[in-house]
Amino acid sequence: GTVSLADPAVTGARRVHARVKGKVQGVGFRDFTAKAATELKLTGWVKNLAEGDVEVVAEGPADVLQAFADKLLAGPPSSKVEGVAILAAKAGTGEFKAFEVKP
Repeated sequence: GTVSLADPAVTGARRVHARVKGKVQGVGFRDFTAKAATELKLTGWVKNLAEGDVEVVAEGPADVLQAFADKLLAGPPSSKVEGVAILAAKAGTGEFKAFEVKP
């Protein structure tokens, strides 16, 4: 499936807040996410949630965020992503300097 993050007509930085569901903990998902985000020059963070999901906040151009979402849907080889839920998509704030893995 695909995840639509923003109206392509909107230019400038966007922020997306997402929750990744499935077998996404203990499989290197956070490192995979950080590597993908860094390669795409996105900023933000990723962390594990107590209930087994992974939470992601990322900022960057809408088209780049779309590519990032596609990577999250695929996940690393040992993961089994059941879905990516977009909690919010709005204008970016520029508050992040890099992309970090939170505990």
